[in-house]
Amino acid sequence: MTNDSCVVSAQWLLEHINNPQVVIVDCRFSLADAQLGKQQYQTSHISGAYYLDLNLDLSSPITEHGGRHPLPDIEKFSKKLANIGVNSQTSNSQATLVVAYDDSRLAFASRLWWLMRYLGHEQVAVLDGGFAGWLLLDYPVTDAIPPQKTADFTPKLQPQMMVDFSTIKTRKDLPGIVLVDSRESDRYLGIREPIDKIAGHIPGAVNYPWQDVTNANGYLYPQEQQQQRWQEIQDSQEIVVYCGSGVTACVNLLSLELAGISNYKLYPGSWSDWISY
Repeated sequence: MTNDSCVVSAQWLLEHINNPQVVIVDCRFSLADAQLGKQQYQTSHISGAYYLDLNLDLSSPITEHGGRHPLPDIEKFSKKLANIGVNSQTSNSQATLVVAYDDSRLAFASRLWWLMRYLGHEQVAVLDGGFAGWLLLDYPVTDAIPPQKTADFTPKLQPQMMVDFSTIKTRKDLPGIVLVDSRESDRYLGIREPIDKIAGHIPGAVNYPWQDVTNANGYLYPQEQQQQRWQEIQDSQEIVVYCGSGVTACVNLLSLELAGISNYKLYPGSWSDWISY
């Protein structure tokens, strides 16, 4: 892994599994069964990995607006990161590298990846191929829960990385602004809506389904392919990405990062927030 990379291979992680500067986070989750991810983690996980739950850790409770997965309370979340051993960069110490994995083609690991960067922590990567890829290689797993730690994590919030409902409303039709809907095309088209009360998409949005970032086994397509994918909109002034609730949109943000495109923002509330108005 290079310093500017946001992806690590299973082989790389195995070689660094005992490195005190690396913290592994299991982000497995199921939208259909909120308990499943934690149960899977308790049964078996990558040795030394901690668990962060999409609903309880990577989001805050649902309110009238803000969508189905509002961003977590920064203070509480920062405390959780410190408790699993994540240190911020200081003048005399190196920042901890956080490696996130899941079993859902990076859907939940990417949420943690984006959140860490939003908190100003650049040392974060996702595990290519996820937990299934790790198991395929017969790499070490355990049911042992690692002890809590005391690290020093200080967030340096990057508010420019996200937009809210009113910003979308006033800016979405401006020239140079591209709004990207990350959901499957039938949800974007309003043919099917399994989760939200209203079907359809934000007017003017273009569709780039998040599943096109990886293959069926959760391995990222090569960089050239990620670049090709965004060719039509890469020269836009600003790319604003959303999904149903600000989770799978982060897979597209990871893809943009891999493609070398940096002028992207997340609309965390996404479609579920948009329709609440």
